[in-house]
Amino acid sequence: MHPIARIAFLGNHLPRQCGIATFTTDLNDAIGTAFPRLDRIVMAMNDGGHRYTYPPQVRFELPDNDSDAYLRAADFLNVNTVDVLSVQHEYGIFGGKSGSHLLALLRELRMPVVSTLHTILGAPNDSQRKVMEELGRLSERLVVMSEHGAALLRENYGVDGARIDVIPHGTPVVPPAQEAKERLGVQGRPVLLTFGLLSPDKGIEYVLDALPRILSRSPDAIYVVVGATHPHVRAHSGETYRLGLESRSRELGVEGSVIFHDRFVSATELADFLAAADICVTPYLQPEQISSGVLAYAVGSGKAVVSTPYRYATELLAEGRGMLVPYRDPQGIAEAVAGLLGDDSARRAMAALAGAFGQRMEWPAVARAYLASFERARVRHAEGRRASVAARTLAARPAGLPEVDLRHLQRLTDDTGVLQHAQYSVPRYDHGYCLDDNARALLLMASVEDAGTDERATVEALAGRYLAFVGHAFNPDTGRFRNFMSYARTWTEECGSEDSHGRAIWSLGTVLGRSQTPGTRSLAGDLFHGALPAVTGFASPRAWAYALLGIDHYLGAFQGERHVEAAGSLLAERLLDLHGRTSGPDWCWFEDSLTYANARLCEALIVSGTRLQRRPMLDAGIASLEWLLSIQRASEGTFAPVGSNGFLKRGALPARFDQQPVEACGFVSACLSAHRATGDAKWARHARWAFDWFLGHNALHRSLYDPSTGGCRDGLHAERVNQNQGAESTISFLQALLDMRAAQLAVAVNPPPQATAS
Repeated sequence: MHPIARIAFLGNHLPRQCGIATFTTDLNDAIGTAFPRLDRIVMAMNDGGHRYTYPPQVRFELPDNDSDAYLRAADFLNVNTVDVLSVQHEYGIFGGKSGSHLLALLRELRMPVVSTLHTILGAPNDSQRKVMEELGRLSERLVVMSEHGAALLRENYGVDGARIDVIPHGTPVVPPAQEAKERLGVQGRPVLLTFGLLSPDKGIEYVLDALPRILSRSPDAIYVVVGATHPHVRAHSGETYRLGLESRSRELGVEGSVIFHDRFVSATELADFLAAADICVTPYLQPEQISSGVLAYAVGSGKAVVSTPYRYATELLAEGRGMLVPYRDPQGIAEAVAGLLGDDSARRAMAALAGAFGQRMEWPAVARAYLASFERARVRHAEGRRASVAARTLAARPAGLPEVDLRHLQRLTDDTGVLQHAQYSVPRYDHGYCLDDNARALLLMASVEDAGTDERATVEALAGRYLAFVGHAFNPDTGRFRNFMSYARTWTEECGSEDSHGRAIWSLGTVLGRSQTPGTRSLAGDLFHGALPAVTGFASPRAWAYALLGIDHYLGAFQGERHVEAAGSLLAERLLDLHGRTSGPDWCWFEDSLTYANARLCEALIVSGTRLQRRPMLDAGIASLEWLLSIQRASEGTFAPVGSNGFLKRGALPARFDQQPVEACGFVSACLSAHRATGDAKWARHARWAFDWFLGHNALHRSLYDPSTGGCRDGLHAERVNQNQGAESTISFLQALLDMRAAQLAVAVNPPPQATAS
């Protein structure tokens, strides 16, 4: 076997501002210094559509939420004959739920993978656990920075300890202390230091609360806080946390003893701050934290440390290398810090122990340990774990999908909500608004948020607008929704249809099941519970079906809420009973006609039967979907939903046109639900077959999706495509696209059972 010649690093990279970016940059540089003949490639993750001015070693940039980019990255690595890929893993830096996009990349590789785990959760949610378990299977070796991390992998995730390498976080070289204090203008003063990107879980306010007691014993002490607000925190909450800390300092009367350096400092500057520090403080509030570059730097620099007892700190500061104080305990912090400042010999002894331990954490030693891990990974890889991996043909890879493009939906949306219709791609004001389309749009935004997006602010703003419309449509006096509103913002009816009410319940339940935006969830919850009772009195099976889909999403987040479960059971049994009374040997359906949004009836039984563990209900949903499939297959083999120009009555022939996007969307979703419920791969193939109807695999061989606008045309006529791009059609395409993307990612995280023959 030839020696390692080329290594690739995948993670964040400077000048992106975060701890992972600093670590990836430092590790790459350290390996380059220790092993100058190695060729090194960096693949940098970009967040939220941001671009950075990277150094030349960054050869490939991945937008975190562009799923296709991960497959392109895999091709790039394979054709560049990389010997080992080093992945810096943190859930939040990769796209998809719990960072699941990464797995699609790793599955395509023909070289060994060594993954450094910067976070290991002791109590992960289902998606986090699945991602971590699959990452473990796809990696030849896993690197952790502490024995606590190794124990978590063994005990919580079943990882073989022989595949785990414990390699400490690297640390920089620190200049003489006195020179650093002079450069920073704090000469002659005891310096307390906390550094790193600011966020509310850093606990800095508790050090500020401790300062009056500390200053009463060491009046010259100064507390230096170094670091910009974390970009994600700043995007969501602005500078609220930092400004709150500054206000707290003034209220406590310690503002003359506190310095905030509000910037992301360079490695050289950080070394100066470390050198100037007499005591480093890490008052963090997350007990499960298994790594900390800040703490590693402090110990590696031979500094006395006071810390809360998060996992990494309890290990790194053992045997007298630091002092641990309780969480959220200003008095404990004050006693520890003041005691060390008042006892030079104790502080120097602690610093000496930390410095001796830190020698193994210097970057040259860490670089050698990583190269040894890479070599072990290559040996294991050569022994045949991936001997069967070869270049995959198009048939073996996930089919390509368009990008999610919200431009036309934004064009159709004004300050009130989404307008119903368009003339070509221009909104039609004269047709006004409706609850149906705003509920569809709200559901879509919950799906976009759940999938991950680079346009989070836009999505949150749109979701708020659509939810506001749904809320305004609800009449609490009657417990019912209104549906149609004119462009003059006047309701044209006192009470909307049962179907529009059911669709609103569906969207609200989906928001509660998928969205993580607190205000949105709170209002959606109020509306959901206020509107749900009316549904049990409805006669429309589609209203039942829509409500059941919303209830299924709701119970995914709030399983055990008895009145919602009772409503769902009642509606599902009614739908099953209707199917049993109406179906016959040649007509496996719920009514004596096929009309509108047909597949949603099948889907409602499938998801309800799965949730309730009612096999007859699931079987009826699958059987009706099979029958609908047979009705909607054209002689030339394309998907052909029953046309709205006559629909299909029992005993007659189906109307072939006008075919509507809402039917294709519903059929895609129902097939994917059948795939999840049964594990039968044929349903995934049927979903793709129906989705391709949007892209031109239809009777006219014309695309309904318009990539130039991001809209979807309104339907397929016998001789032409309807060129108008209204809200229902555009949202139907986007929802089907998101469902298809989510299904591909679900297969990457949790492969389905062995498929049966179709």
